[in-house]
Parts: sequence; C-alpha cells; structure tokens
Amino acid sequence: MMQVVNPVRYQDFSLERATQVVQEFKDQPGALINALHKLQDTFGYVDEAAMPMLAKLFNLSRAEVHGVTSFYHDFRRSKPGTYTVRVCQAEACQAMGSVELTEAIKQQLGVDFHETTADGTFTLERVYCLGNCACAPSIMIDKQTYGRMTADRFKSLAESLSAKAKGSN
Repeated sequence: MMQVVNPVRYQDFSLERATQVVQEFKDQPGALINALHKLQDTFGYVDEAAMPMLAKLFNLSRAEVHGVTSFYHDFRRSKPGTYTVRVCQAEACQAMGSVELTEAIKQQLGVDFHETTADGTFTLERVYCLGNCACAPSIMIDKQTYGRMTADRFKSLAESLSAKAKGSN
C-alpha cells in the first residue's frame, strides 16, 4: 500500500504578510532570489502584487524583479494546486519509461506542465532527477517520492489524494 501524503498548506497571500516575510533580506545585497524562495515557501507562489514591494526593497526596477521570476522556472506566478506532482525527466527515468508515464499523467489530470487541474487539486511540474534512479521512473508529490511508478499506480494514488483533498474541504 502506498503512503498517501498530506498536502502542503500555504498561507493565503497578503501584501502585508509578504512584506513581513522578506524583511530579513532587506539589507542583504543580491538577496532577491532568497526573498522569492521565502515568498514561495510561504504562499506557494510569488504573487504579482509583491513585485513592486520587492523592487522597492532591493532598489531594483519592477522589470528586473519580473525578469528573475520569469527566468527561473522554479518560481510559480500563480497559486498551486493542493498537491504538486513532479515527474522526473532525467535519463535514468526516461530509460525506464518516464516519457510514457508523463503522457499518461498529463492525460489523466488533463493538464500540461506548469498547469493546475480545474478543481485545484493537482499542479504538474517536471523535475530533472529526484535521486531515486534505482527505482525509476519516479515522481514526487509535495515532499514524498514514489519509485517504480506506473500509469495505473499513479491513477490509484491520484484518486486517493483527490478524495482526501475533497474530504478536507
């Protein structure tokens, strides 16, 4: 039986809270990326409303802040689903069927990478190595890694997680 993970809980975004979250980086040169990571860890994404505040805090233009968030694919610009599914795309997982697995997951969820299901339950992301190569293909849901994943195992896991998400609402 697969262990079903508990969803990561993020705070609801508020500009006031976002400003508090990044204050520790105020006097650190070049700390924009650290501040962006802290915002994403807190809220699950970097809200557009935080851009002017970050620009002012780090004495940058809003375009520079936007450039950093759009260049680094790890930063989300919209709220993620209850669960974030990351599918390994590295060579070892590809050799063991992750390309086919990825297509099956996309079809089952009805989304592509960097998209969230219509019901807000799943966000799909790609990742390039989960360090679980011996058990390829692998996926990670929030902070739980699953090896030797198949389309059928994912379907069962997704159904369990979806039911759990609906039960917690």
